[in-house]
Amino acid sequence: MRQLSRFLKSFQLSVLPVASILSVMVIPVANADELFNGRDFKGWEIQTTPASKIEEVFSITADGVIASAGKPSGYIATTENYKNFSLHAEWRWTAAPGNGGVLIHISSGPKDKVWPLSLQIQTKYKNVGDLLPMAGASFAEPLTTAKGVYPPIKAKLADSEKPVGEWNSCDILAKDGSVEVKINGIVQNKISKSSPDSGHIGFQLEGTAYELRNVRIQKLD
Repeated sequence: MRQLSRFLKSFQLSVLPVASILSVMVIPVANADELFNGRDFKGWEIQTTPASKIEEVFSITADGVIASAGKPSGYIATTENYKNFSLHAEWRWTAAPGNGGVLIHISSGPKDKVWPLSLQIQTKYKNVGDLLPMAGASFAEPLTTAKGVYPPIKAKLADSEKPVGEWNSCDILAKDGSVEVKINGIVQNKISKSSPDSGHIGFQLEGTAYELRNVRIQKLD
């Protein structure tokens, strides 16, 4: 009986870690491609002020997490253009929370200081899910900020951000100028008639260190 008891206890201890691992596994979306290859930053370029190299700002950990120093100010962007797509990305603050964002439809044209013509999905602490038309970008829906206020913002619907240190997820569906944003599975913003409606995809550097993982994209017809 004692041997059976010791066996069952040993079995429970060995199973628990596996169950924990399974509970946090992220199952890849069918037909989705990883935007980071897990080895280097091929397919990406960086724009910062002052100028810097990607490897000076970003690194890849042994388990494939992308670690960002958060500065200098600027952004990292794909070399490929995208129009209709479903984008999934997860991020977390590694120390004190701060400012950041996902840029889509990055296009050539005017700049707002270091920010390009694009649509920004905020990952800024306590403002996650806000939409900002950058450097003259536009969409059909009204802003929630008053006319002339900088920066122009269409605020999120509610707060679905997780506590500091935990992983958050951002899912962006872009289709023919319409954009829907989910934060941790909750719809936070929708717009239509985005201009521009295609371009590069990027992640901002706004002074705060953070981590990225499971950055996947699925092209849509």
